[in-house]
Amino acid sequence: MAKTNRATFGSKLGVILASAGSAVGLGNIWRFPYKTGNNGGAAFILIYLGCIFILGLPIMISEFLIGRHSHANTAGAYRILAPGTQWKWVGRLGVLTGFLILSYYSVVAGWTLEYIIEAVTNSFSGKTPEEFVASFETFSNSSWRPVMWLILFLLATHFVIVRGVEKGIEKSAKIMMPTLFILIVILAICSISLPGAGPGIEFLLKPDFGKVTSGVFLSAMGQAFFSLSLGMGCLSTYASYFGKNTNLTRTAFSVGIIDTLIAVMAGFIIFPAAFSVNIQPDAGPSLIFITLPNVFRKAFSGLPVLAYLFSVLFYVLLALAALTSTISMHEVVTAYLHEEYKMTRGRAAKVVTAACIILGIFCALSSQIFDLFDYVTAKIMLPFGGLFISLFTGWYLDKKIVKDEITNGGTIKYSFYKSITFVLKYIAPIAITLILINELGFLK
Repeated sequence: MAKTNRATFGSKLGVILASAGSAVGLGNIWRFPYKTGNNGGAAFILIYLGCIFILGLPIMISEFLIGRHSHANTAGAYRILAPGTQWKWVGRLGVLTGFLILSYYSVVAGWTLEYIIEAVTNSFSGKTPEEFVASFETFSNSSWRPVMWLILFLLATHFVIVRGVEKGIEKSAKIMMPTLFILIVILAICSISLPGAGPGIEFLLKPDFGKVTSGVFLSAMGQAFFSLSLGMGCLSTYASYFGKNTNLTRTAFSVGIIDTLIAVMAGFIIFPAAFSVNIQPDAGPSLIFITLPNVFRKAFSGLPVLAYLFSVLFYVLLALAALTSTISMHEVVTAYLHEEYKMTRGRAAKVVTAACIILGIFCALSSQIFDLFDYVTAKIMLPFGGLFISLFTGWYLDKKIVKDEITNGGTIKYSFYKSITFVLKYIAPIAITLILINELGFLK
């Protein structure tokens, strides 16, 4: 496969923002806060940070070096690096995982568009908690509204993908990521300024290690892998567009810091607002669409204009975060079809969009299918993907390739090379195996 004809990102900033956009998503703004609420607040955050930097970043670096060295889609990468072996199935697993997640993730992403309209039309005003529940159930059980938003969201994703790597993915990341960051800062400042926000801030900053159990460690590891989008081919695919001078370790740290910062700042949006009205934000999947509208209404009850703006900006923020993730997952499958089946990029993107719309409609109309996709991908495919990636880089891949990629052919001095390989060979496989066993319910 000719490397010289392949698209690349046009700048270092584009590399970082696109990669961060791949990682940042609903997992940061929805999943992280309620996981934090369920697992002791600040203590969970500290353990989560340890999991990000000790386990998550080495695996991210692993995905980066696999993608850049092969200059191929995630399935083609393993075929190139391990020709004639069964490792090719690891790449194919990543493509399938990205495809399935995109199909049902786009359903939830579409819900954010519905709630932007709800917020803009001031539909949250005057509702009781029971009415918020009823409103969400009516919408989610509708036969056409979730499907309409699903299609619109996937078409928006498609529009970015067909414009290519530099003009589509990179350009959109340079617009959306700064916008997302500005919105989250504004919302966090508003939230921590609320009367009665102190207990929420203390919950995030004052660790209570008395609440820490083995389950908290496993939950933190699982959230770290979910949040960084490890094991679904996104980072490997994006890294295949990196230039030869891209510092993989520095890029991984930058992505990890941005991803973690946005997750923690999402906590500073949600916890102070929730605690100010005596609501614990540990409502799980219903947090965003049932609990939070009620929180925003109560928290800003004396300032209806601010309540309105806060709600609108929050759901715009949520939609932007979801879009950066759907773009990366769409690109995984589009690049695979484009390169492995010799389709034009436009045709490959159309096939992916159409197939995801079809599967997404089933997920939107059937909670059983939605839950099945969520269970299989999050609890089985993602952990296995991360496990195989760490084993491949730690045990199979030529150590010269690993070292050359991490050090850019010896031009970058990196003293932690041996530490990274040790984590990939021993620590990460054990940790991921524990996550997998826990997620499947075998570890009590």
